[in-house]
Amino acid sequence: MPAKTWNIQVEISEVDRLTKAEAKLMGKDGEVVGHGTARANPSDENVPAIGDELACARALSDLTHQLLHAAAMEIESHTHERVRGLSV
Repeated sequence: MPAKTWNIQVEISEVDRLTKAEAKLMGKDGEVVGHGTARANPSDENVPAIGDELACARALSDLTHQLLHAAAMEIESHTHERVRGLSV
């Protein structure tokens, strides 16, 4: 069986102290998109790299949960039983 390639592209944008990230997984039936945000506390030092990391992690986590849900639905469609305890 040939190897499969899935690619993830993360786009990060910052407006004031709000960071947004969008993680796009390309290759699994088209595209799946995860979203994440991070907001700096006004009293904290402004360190954009921290916002980037948090927003990216949250977008990837959202993507992970969407993939787990899709896998559970596919398992259930084949087994006709409810999936329990599927986790990362």
